[in-house]
Amino acid sequence: MAKTKVGIIGCGNISDTYFKACPAFEVLQITACADMDMARARAQAAKYGLRALSVDELLADAEIELVINLTVPMAHAEINVRALEAGKNVHTEKPLAVTRAEGQRTLELAARKQLRVGSAPDTFMGGGLQTCLGLINAGAIGEPVAASAFMVGRGPEAWHPSPDSFYQTGAGPMFDVGPYYLTSLLCLLGPVHRVTASARASFAERTAGHPDVFGRKIRVGTPTHIAGVLEFRSGLICTLITSFDIWHSQLPRIEIYGSTGTLSVPDPNTFGGPVLLRSAEDSQWREMPLTHGYTENSRGIGAADMVHALRSGRPHRASGALAYHVLDLMHAFHDAARAGTHVELASTCQQPAALPRGLQPGTLD
Repeated sequence: MAKTKVGIIGCGNISDTYFKACPAFEVLQITACADMDMARARAQAAKYGLRALSVDELLADAEIELVINLTVPMAHAEINVRALEAGKNVHTEKPLAVTRAEGQRTLELAARKQLRVGSAPDTFMGGGLQTCLGLINAGAIGEPVAASAFMVGRGPEAWHPSPDSFYQTGAGPMFDVGPYYLTSLLCLLGPVHRVTASARASFAERTAGHPDVFGRKIRVGTPTHIAGVLEFRSGLICTLITSFDIWHSQLPRIEIYGSTGTLSVPDPNTFGGPVLLRSAEDSQWREMPLTHGYTENSRGIGAADMVHALRSGRPHRASGALAYHVLDLMHAFHDAARAGTHVELASTCQQPAALPRGLQPGTLD
């Protein structure tokens, strides 16, 4: 099968994962990388046998059809727009943008230029979440009536070499890890109608623990504990907590409660299991066999799915509309916490189609 030439912009920590995982997909061929820091781009290019280009050079390269945007979140919208203006399809790391206005501009430009835009997370396309979706669709827990999701931990300041940005506007637990949970919930349960929330920054400062920045104080500029409630368009109600303020917890990641049973969903920041099911008749939890592949780290699966979708004319699963609904949701939680009220979502999205069973490794159709 012919490969689509891909350029990666952003050669930071996450880029190694993409450079290693993308070649597993038969339609993707990474040919070049770029970064504002050319030394970083040259290092990754030498490591993976690619061309190191400036951002302008990569966007001007007529052979590159798809840009994977791995820049810092504050730069996502700018690079997305520049890539679209250069006639490239774009798959970006999460979030799609930092502000709603930036996200809307990105989607409008893509529509106007008849190009595709997509966004991580694409972990919902892994075998774990796809097994869960199949169980729900098959009625294994009856009618879903409620859900809970908990993303709780201490935050990245203890181990990350550049932790400051995680505690500023456009980050925090909701924007950093929340997209994995929200995207998975939308995949399993469909779009959200309204939310409410309470939020706070529990600590005014954090202390960096990585040896390169050990002891440095980090001023916190965004809520680090958000407790919210989502009301889905189906009527289902979900409790959600995202927090960087908790040392230890035994809370589940995601649970879906149905009229005849409960489904325990695996960590949405992974691609595999375990998937646990307990029906009304069961005396204990049952671990369910995974029905789909892509159970290991499969970053880039969303970009590969976009290429398949372009060739067949179908919608791609990790779509811009899905990513914008997630962005709208994240802002709505913060808006609701400030206003002390429910906030209705102006956006919506289609529930992504389930992947076919029995796919050969590296394929999506």
